[in-house]
Amino acid sequence: MAVQDRFGNLIIPKRHDAYAARVNDLGQDLELRLVRYFTVVAAHQHFGRAAAELHVAQPALSRQIQRLEKYLGTRLLDRTPQGTRLTPAGQRFLPRAQALLQAARQAEMAVREQTEIERIAIGYVEDLVITAAVRELRRRYPDAEITTRYLSCRDVGALSDRRVDALIARAPLPLAADVVFTTPLYEEPRMLVVPRGHPLADRPSVTAEELAGEEEAPCPFETADWTSYRILGADVPPIESYEDKLELVASGRAIAVLPVGDRRSSLRPNLVTVPIKGAPPSQVVLASRKDDPNPMIRNLRLAAKSVLTAPAA
Repeated sequence: MAVQDRFGNLIIPKRHDAYAARVNDLGQDLELRLVRYFTVVAAHQHFGRAAAELHVAQPALSRQIQRLEKYLGTRLLDRTPQGTRLTPAGQRFLPRAQALLQAARQAEMAVREQTEIERIAIGYVEDLVITAAVRELRRRYPDAEITTRYLSCRDVGALSDRRVDALIARAPLPLAADVVFTTPLYEEPRMLVVPRGHPLADRPSVTAEELAGEEEAPCPFETADWTSYRILGADVPPIESYEDKLELVASGRAIAVLPVGDRRSSLRPNLVTVPIKGAPPSQVVLASRKDDPNPMIRNLRLAAKSVLTAPAA
């Protein structure tokens, strides 16, 4: 109710609305980074795996999710013995969070497409080193805005959803061929990774036929690109991270077939690599969207083909 002061002026009491204040704070303080963190945890249903993909420490990720929950005034995720699950509030928030991130990406792309500055975001995965190509591209186009983004092997969707303009990865890519254009860059032979003491560890080489004929492992190497892990025995939980797979090999519970350019296994003294004869090579390619008019993609393709070569075996 309005009242008058002693000079006859109307005074309208200020409304104290806690909910409105919290919504106002949310509008000012909510960060897209927190929203993205939430969607990644929701996708993995596991804080550890989400932290690995985001390249942040797990305690730091937990604190950021708590910040988001504090702003929203409700819990979004519950921890369980198996990992993490969405609360009912989290289930309602997830599609809106995904839509918010998509809208932000579309807004960014709309602005970028109107600018005359040459720019490109280059994604690369796993063990691949693209420094030479990026350096050559910057030498040729010193005024261009060139950024790089490390992606996990499960995040090649960054190309289709326009988080990157080009992607350097190993073929085959889990992307539709009718919307992606790929350029072969180089090929690498395969190697076997086994623990020290394995019957094949002291061999100068093994053949593809020998590996295909092993009966000790129930899962044959018949993946599309021959990069695989063969589990020995049962009761092995699902494993996603590369480091955990190497630990499985080192413990004698698996063997692996990898490209020779993947040097990460050589950093472990308890693992041995053996060349494989007769296995199809691993192919490294540069992928881009077929409908993308960005001229820097062609420039990157030329620079990459001129300087990127297979590492020595």
